[in-house]
Amino acid sequence: MSAKTSDWDAALYHQVSSFQEGWARRMLDERVPLAGDETVLDAGCGSGRVTAMLIERLPRGRVVGVDAAPSMIEHARQALAGEPTLITADLTELTPELLRERAGVESVDLVFSNATFHWVADHDSLFRALYSVLRPGGRLVAQCGAEGNVQAFGDVVESVASEDPFVAHLTGWDRPWYFSSREDAERRLAGAGFDPVECWITDFEAAPEDPRAFMRASGFAPIFERLPAGLHDEFADAVFARLEEPIVFHYVRLNIDAVRPDA
Repeated sequence: MSAKTSDWDAALYHQVSSFQEGWARRMLDERVPLAGDETVLDAGCGSGRVTAMLIERLPRGRVVGVDAAPSMIEHARQALAGEPTLITADLTELTPELLRERAGVESVDLVFSNATFHWVADHDSLFRALYSVLRPGGRLVAQCGAEGNVQAFGDVVESVASEDPFVAHLTGWDRPWYFSSREDAERRLAGAGFDPVECWITDFEAAPEDPRAFMRASGFAPIFERLPAGLHDEFADAVFARLEEPIVFHYVRLNIDAVRPDA
């Protein structure tokens, strides 16, 4: 995760993030051929489940995990064997100098990101930062929420947030997610210097085994940061009371494959 919130419930997220882990595994299997000696940046490493997969595939390489949430980095550090390189930082603030000071490298062969970019509002700054830490010829491979992602669920959340007793705590709050269109992503990536750029959309439906825990660890997290603890369950009750059973989320995902040119 890389949201503009102070922190997340990393332990709960680790327990319920099997969807995200499955997405990442398919990305690695289908889109990321690795020789095993590359240096890879896990952009939005979360609790470390995906970082662990990268480490397994890079026996002679190196993985640098970056996440904005301190609890995520701490959980990943405890969960991963050895001494992984993990950095608490906002992805938009990455620079070669920061990597050199905190990871001992100035550039990476691959930036890999799974289910993170929609938590970053400023995609222009995001793509410029990731471009800056890629070596010439390096790749950005990512997947995140796209325009229309979990729209029905989001509409219910927005409706409940506008009602008493929640509205007093959420009025004027800027929603911390940004679901980009394919066209916007391609334009912003090209503007950052990537060439070639390929973006495409995939969608599917999925039903979490425990939708309340799943949303408490993900979509509700930035909302609960603003609400008093005594209103957390009431807010969740109000949202799920308006959803049809079984709870099924319609995911729309933006896939990114972009290269920093050699020249």
